[in-house]
Amino acid sequence: MAKAPDSTAVAETEQEGQEGADTAVGARRPPAPVAPRASRGFPSAVSRTGRVSGLDGLRTLAVALVIVHHVEPEALPGGAVAVDVFFTISGFVITRLLIAEYVRRGGISLMSFYRRRWLRLVPALLALCAVCALLAATTDLWGFDGSLQAAGLSATFLTNVVRAMEPGPYSDLTSPLAHTWSLGVEEQFYLLWPLVLLFLLRRLRARTVLLCTAALCVLPLLWRCVLWTPEAAHRIYNGTDTRADQLLAGALVAVALARLRSDDPRLALLRTWSARLAWPALALLGLVAWQVPVTEDLGPWTSAWYTIGFLAVAVLSATLVTALELRPDDRLSRLLALTPLSWVGRNLSYGIYLWHYPVVRLLASLGVREGRLAATVVLTLLMALLSYYAVERPFLRRAHAGKARGPVLATA
Repeated sequence: MAKAPDSTAVAETEQEGQEGADTAVGARRPPAPVAPRASRGFPSAVSRTGRVSGLDGLRTLAVALVIVHHVEPEALPGGAVAVDVFFTISGFVITRLLIAEYVRRGGISLMSFYRRRWLRLVPALLALCAVCALLAATTDLWGFDGSLQAAGLSATFLTNVVRAMEPGPYSDLTSPLAHTWSLGVEEQFYLLWPLVLLFLLRRLRARTVLLCTAALCVLPLLWRCVLWTPEAAHRIYNGTDTRADQLLAGALVAVALARLRSDDPRLALLRTWSARLAWPALALLGLVAWQVPVTEDLGPWTSAWYTIGFLAVAVLSATLVTALELRPDDRLSRLLALTPLSWVGRNLSYGIYLWHYPVVRLLASLGVREGRLAATVVLTLLMALLSYYAVERPFLRRAHAGKARGPVLATA
């Protein structure tokens, strides 16, 4: 099985800005009171929309793993596991925002949601595509050959579809922007999941919504077991249907926490055990990143990784998300919530993800060998800062300004 060196896209740089979240880093809004009848079975949905600085710090840690993996793959052969963590964070953040909107307004403005998603992700991605295409047209840097066609696939979030259809080694069709495969997975999930969630919320009791979400988490595992052959590795790795459980694991956490009142003994139990398991979960994920070349042939372990392994990592990631949400005062949460980590994760992680791989290819095309990791980090941070202040931030203002104006669709 060919190695997929560009398969560690950290889409999760979700960076929703978490509409309705606090502007102060690490702070939460005072819980908004929700009448029992108005809570629609999710009494904690509105109070659980504050920004979680620990999750932002986890984003920074994950994107750092990706950079090291791409520059020094022998040091972190399993750095691709960071993608899985970002998927789970994204599913969590998106779902809790959707449920909170449903509780507040009695429905979900789907057009407003899709508009915010577009404004959040697409302008910065188009800027990246334009730069890569320009370098391809005006230079002879081999790292950007074919950027025009790759840009078209990236801008339409189809990179993962093309890669999934390639049974052998990845072709050059997507290579300049191949890291955008996971953006395709996330955007396709964002397109479908709000529709499914709204359908469940309108027709089922809250407890049944929780059970259905849990059941949906299992379906991709069963589907991977049906599909699995060594020749299907790319299909499984890049498919939205085969990776959905990692996003749905975060969604399940969001639904479960919205269901539980602050005085519910089950919440106390969840708080206790997630805190106990957070460090072991982080250690296991770190061990995978350090020792397991997840995008290479693992011999007898390959089939296990490409079937149950993805769900196992999703469970570890969901454990971390739960602990960071419920135990903000624990040592791990406070460590990940340190201002530099949380600020980078909140504001720059998406830009870092977008730009790091083209920077890696640029330096390789220029023949840079000594100090390549340091050069990659510095140049990527500069491009991410430029992307954030010149492109992302202005469009985020538009997204937030238009949030309140969107009509509520499909009300209950």
